[in-house]
Amino acid sequence: MAAAVGLSGVRAVEPASTVTEDALVAEAIARPEAFGALYELYMPRVYRYVRTKTASAEEAADVTQVVFVKAMSSLSKYRAGRGPFAGWLFRIAHNAAVDTHRHRKPSLNWDDLPESIAESRNDSPEDLVLRRERLDRLRALVTHLDTNKRELLALRFAAGLTSREIAAVVGKGEGAVKKQLFRIIASLKEQYVEELD
Repeated sequence: MAAAVGLSGVRAVEPASTVTEDALVAEAIARPEAFGALYELYMPRVYRYVRTKTASAEEAADVTQVVFVKAMSSLSKYRAGRGPFAGWLFRIAHNAAVDTHRHRKPSLNWDDLPESIAESRNDSPEDLVLRRERLDRLRALVTHLDTNKRELLALRFAAGLTSREIAAVVGKGEGAVKKQLFRIIASLKEQYVEELD
């Protein structure tokens, strides 16, 4: 499965199957030059996740590079039985972002979210203005969430992780992650509708 390697215009990549993921990891452990396949598979998702925690695209690119250097140097420590590779990799990404910005409040850049909520080129100017206003209202609501809730949203929507993968990153059970995401989204919907009234 190919993924966009450039940092601009990053597109979503479907998560690899466990069999393929495990095979890629085993190959990269045996032959370090094979790590490139893991990089190509996960770089867009790691970059989008890190971008929600950085002030600029350049800073996100730097942190993304740190993530993959750490992952490559620590690959022999990964154990498939302890959870999915994506969870392990995004734990490294989380720690790298935290290390880089210990005192900075993370910012969620809505312009880097998946295309499914991005503006369509076929929209009329009025539709674009309305969509931008809706996103501004949503951005304001998300900004008021605590850091842990923003983290879950970033892992789910910017990084595209599954609940199982998020659970491995944050150290919670999959059921707890699903429940918390459901509650966060339900609360945001409720607040959003209240603002419209």
